[in-house]
Amino acid sequence: MSVSVSYRLIAQNLDRSLAITANQAPVKLESEYYLENFRSVTSIDEFVADTRLFRFAMTAFGLSDLAFAKGYMRKILEEGVLEPDSLANRTSDYRLREFAAAFDFDSFGDLTMQREATGQAVIDRYVRQTMEVDAGEVDGEGVRLALYFERMAPDITTAYDVLADPALFKVVRTVLGLPAAFAAIDIDRQASLISEQLDIAAFSDPEELSRFLTRFTAVWDATESTYSDPVLSLFGVGAAPPSVSLDLALSVQSFRLGGL
Repeated sequence: MSVSVSYRLIAQNLDRSLAITANQAPVKLESEYYLENFRSVTSIDEFVADTRLFRFAMTAFGLSDLAFAKGYMRKILEEGVLEPDSLANRTSDYRLREFAAAFDFDSFGDLTMQREATGQAVIDRYVRQTMEVDAGEVDGEGVRLALYFERMAPDITTAYDVLADPALFKVVRTVLGLPAAFAAIDIDRQASLISEQLDIAAFSDPEELSRFLTRFTAVWDATESTYSDPVLSLFGVGAAPPSVSLDLALSVQSFRLGGL
């Protein structure tokens, strides 16, 4: 199935996809553990020491690859986000800033884990992250990128937000047909060129965002995939129609999602 079709199917059934993911045995088990134990944590040391709890939280913020770096993450949490020169604020990785803002022990101390931001909100993020990863493994990187861009779009306010996030930048670079060498030029020039080519403010409009991601998945299919999709013709990309109808694809997706 093409990236454009797969993405449309998931996006149109997003709540169902999230519900199915939340009910997967491993996800449900880890979510229950987090929910049962997070409020008992009263310090950074306790948080980091509970490897299972800490890994869950890190995964929820897309930081599973740094879950082993406990010393570094402890420093991120200790310095918090209040001071402009804190480690979290000095890093170019927005995920670390979001993590430090959610688990803000610097501001809230032993009450940090009593806040809404560290409760169900973290579980919801974990489920969404898992759903995106699963979609990428089944349907390809293009689907995961589209779902990720859709989730992050409300927080994109300038071209610099795009440039600071490799995944967002890859989506934009794909749509605009920018070569890999584009990343080597001066960052202010990159931001200027992107701003000239894209209406960043339009990402806050669901219809405009949908059109942008339809464009992305179509271009991705044309340049990164051997699968052909009729939507490509809407963008001047010649392609043969797929051998599987959209109705059949919807039926297959429904089966994959448990027929809900």
